[in-house]
Amino acid sequence: MKHYLLYLLCFLNTIYINAQVFDVETIKLSGDNDKRINLVVLSEGYQNGELSKFITDATGFSNAMFTQSPFKEYANYFNVYAIKVPSNESGTDHPDTASDEGNYTGANDVPVLTADTYFNTSFDTSGIHRILYTYSSSIVYNVLANNFPEYDQPIILVNTSIYGGAGGSYATASTGSSANEIAIHELGHSLFNLKDEYLLQDVYYAEAINMTQETNTSLVKWKNWIGENGINIYPYGSSGVPATWYKPQIGNKCKMEKLDEPFCSVCKEGIIEKIHSLVSPIDSYLPVSSSVEASTYPIDFQLNLIKPIPNTLKSSWTLNASNFVNDVDDISIIESDLNTGTNELTVVIHDDSPFLKVDNHETTHVYSINWIITKSALGIDEITSEQNDFNITLFPNPSNSILNLKVESKNTVNLKVDIISLDGKRLKSIRISNYENNEVDISRLSQGVYLANFYSNNALLTSKRFVKN
Repeated sequence: MKHYLLYLLCFLNTIYINAQVFDVETIKLSGDNDKRINLVVLSEGYQNGELSKFITDATGFSNAMFTQSPFKEYANYFNVYAIKVPSNESGTDHPDTASDEGNYTGANDVPVLTADTYFNTSFDTSGIHRILYTYSSSIVYNVLANNFPEYDQPIILVNTSIYGGAGGSYATASTGSSANEIAIHELGHSLFNLKDEYLLQDVYYAEAINMTQETNTSLVKWKNWIGENGINIYPYGSSGVPATWYKPQIGNKCKMEKLDEPFCSVCKEGIIEKIHSLVSPIDSYLPVSSSVEASTYPIDFQLNLIKPIPNTLKSSWTLNASNFVNDVDDISIIESDLNTGTNELTVVIHDDSPFLKVDNHETTHVYSINWIITKSALGIDEITSEQNDFNITLFPNPSNSILNLKVESKNTVNLKVDIISLDGKRLKSIRISNYENNEVDISRLSQGVYLANFYSNNALLTSKRFVKN
């Protein structure tokens, strides 16, 4: 999750740029940096005497972000820090070179300006006035490497009242009208890979979470949302390239099209999916792997989860391949629960948020802890544990003949997958290995709906529906 290669980048950059250390202020602290998404806000165009204003601006952005869905529900997954980087002059460059300069209120009232700022930001980037950005990436990443290398997403706040911003490897936003909304919108691009949903220049169209050329309602990536909350397949334009690209929402009903609107259902789901790919909901657990000479009963097992607000995490505890209990954070095991010899206790956690429609969704995120408990006549000889995160993918769905199955896990795993009919009959059982694409021939199955059940250590991780055409 973290940017360890940044240390190498920092070393290379020191040939050209002297390492500088700046004050770092905590805006929002939810937990350890290695177990949270760390947003790092950088000041641009703030002189030394204006850095208190920068902290006010950064705090305002953070507060605004976590009052909006789905960030308010997943606020516990984020830390926010601010790095006070002073500039020699206030503001940013305003070269007055973009052809659309007169389309923005206030832009014509600002004279041509060159400001001596730390990150060299400028309006009129790529010939568009509102694109406020910097290509001085080595300077940005040098500051991060020397001041907060555990960052996940940098955001540059530019001290100007003129409307502007951009998404990219780092997000940028001005601090005037709609400042917080700009920053949140641009964060949608930079961290969550969302596309704009307004009419774009041809070069910006590409497949993404909320942009596609697929028009088949059974194949489009947001198929599970069609018919709900205004979601459908809408063209960007009526002619040319825009007419060949589609988005899930129209009528300025998504923040990726219009500021001050909420994110649409498809974008919310994409944001949460990215959160789950970056951070496990398992903050800590007990016991961790340990050898013990003996143990008194009961033996306590505990989870400390990073819970959404309200909590939508579900847990399933399995002992020796039999369901033990569901949706609790703490359990106790007594002597009669265990067999002499090796026992296997597994807890599987997934998010059952209404913002997610994981049924038939291509990728599912699942998390687990597996304990091996060795019991002898003298008591408990040993308890070992292993935590794992799984990204489980099934595609295409529907399928005529071949179903592709893939698991990605931080540990070496081999999963068992059972293909089950809706009346409960097991029709096929296969093994899949970590990071390998596994093709399953389903051509002989009758048309209809089936389940693919994924098991690890005899515990059910997830059950995914698929359609055989």
